[in-house]
Amino acid sequence: MPFTPTTFAQLVQPIDRRRFDAIVERHDGDAYVKSFLSWDHLMALIYAQLSGLDSLRALAAGWKAHANCLYHLGCEDGCEELPRSTLSDANERRPVEVFAEVFDMIVKCIDRTTRCGAEEFIRLIDSTPIPLGKLFKWAKWNGRIRGMKAHIVYDPRGDAPQVLAITDANVNDAQIGRTMALEPDRTYVFDKGYCHYGWWTKIHQIGAFFVTRPKDNMGLRVTKVRALEETAGDGFTVLADEEVKLSSKGDSKLPIPLRRIRVLRHEGGKKLSILTNDITRSAVEIAKLYKLRWQIDIDQTWRLSRIKGWRVWLKAGKQGATEWQGRGAGGFELGDCRRIGGDELVEGPQHFDRAAA
Repeated sequence: MPFTPTTFAQLVQPIDRRRFDAIVERHDGDAYVKSFLSWDHLMALIYAQLSGLDSLRALAAGWKAHANCLYHLGCEDGCEELPRSTLSDANERRPVEVFAEVFDMIVKCIDRTTRCGAEEFIRLIDSTPIPLGKLFKWAKWNGRIRGMKAHIVYDPRGDAPQVLAITDANVNDAQIGRTMALEPDRTYVFDKGYCHYGWWTKIHQIGAFFVTRPKDNMGLRVTKVRALEETAGDGFTVLADEEVKLSSKGDSKLPIPLRRIRVLRHEGGKKLSILTNDITRSAVEIAKLYKLRWQIDIDQTWRLSRIKGWRVWLKAGKQGATEWQGRGAGGFELGDCRRIGGDELVEGPQHFDRAAA
């Protein structure tokens, strides 16, 4: 009978094992480890995510139930028995950088197949809070929740995140935005939380564009009213298209061209103001770009709704104790990179280029 790998084994084939081993060696991921190596750990975490498991006990039981299939995954002999204490110790001690680089490798495999010559690129930037609760005493309070914050740069064309950064919940969005690498000829779409005049100026100076919303207290004066050739959009109507500048002495803080576009959303009848440094696109095109930002909100909500057991990966104490014994944000990064990496393996297998890895 011809050999046929399991569905799970086929699913993880895009992960280049040689590159993975190089990552592990670079970060000493298997230092002082005799069993349950980094590859076994990664397979267990992806299995837990795709199976919707919400406890160490469930993962250990499910892993043991499929012990006869582990050789398809390239797991080491002797890992069929997976005690909860072994899982807990691995979650606590193994460097999170191993899994972060694997996540980055998967994303790059997808991105390589979605590049399209001279076509324009859109990048959606947003953040989402990760509430943790009072049990996690190390987590910072931002006035609304105690926890962390995920900052994402999202490629709507490839339907995949390009950058994932995890910070404390009280870190300002604009502070993280200023650290992100910028590329010319891109259009960055973000909300009013990323308001920073110096960053906006830098985007303009490298030949890129931004589309955002002005803060309510941002004083703007109209210098020119532009004619509206088209007003109807998908779910909105453009009310006005104006070239503006910062009012009073604030003008010198933002020495770049600015456009303010006012739109009326058909759903709910809410009026929005959109600000951009793009002078060439039509008002309807600019409004459509900002509407794309809602895609990342939907994607984040969908992904977070799938996390049944992410707290398990924070609970790295012995036997799944409720008190996390890890250090800083590392425990969440491990679980989050595992979760999103597993999702990308499921959602985009047709986009993977094995040679690109």
